Amino acid sequence: MKDGEVQQIGTPQEVFNAPINTFVAGFIGMPRMNMFGGELLKENGKYYVDAMGAKILLSEDKQARLAANKIEPRPVTVGTRPEHISLDHVDGGMLEGIVEVSEMMGSSVHLHLNAYGRDCIIIVPTLDLANATFDIGSKVEFTLAPNAIHLFDPETGKNLEY
Repeated sequence: MKDGEVQQIGTPQEVFNAPINTFVAGFIGMPRMNMFGGELLKENGKYYVDAMGAKILLSEDKQARLAANKIEPRPVTVGTRPEHISLDHVDGGMLEGIVEVSEMMGSSVHLHLNAYGRDCIIIVPTLDLANATFDIGSKVEFTLAPNAIHLFDPETGKNLEY
């Protein structure tokens, strides 16, 4: 609820996985969803998102929903949850940031990065670390999970898939 108006009704998992707008996306989940400016692209019938210079092919289910809504290429707000960011290398989809804070949380490390002038939070499971450390000021490369990217209209905040 925002300003006395219900924003979205659903189970916690439905609202977490498919937020209807940027308010819901930022309200549900801890830490909050990362938001970046970007461009929705369409090439040879396929949708891509350009997020901070990384061109990422969107998953098939996102392709279908965007096509069904007849969404054309445009500026977008790209949303991704900290747990849906990976340190794995992916061709064409790598981003980078500088570690500002590294918080050991037991089963995971929360990295707070400065990525292209924006705050970005990444949750890295400790099982994936292989004794890696993240020193303040060090560079980290990461990518966004194509099946978990959310695309919002920058003016209305509405999720373009729903």
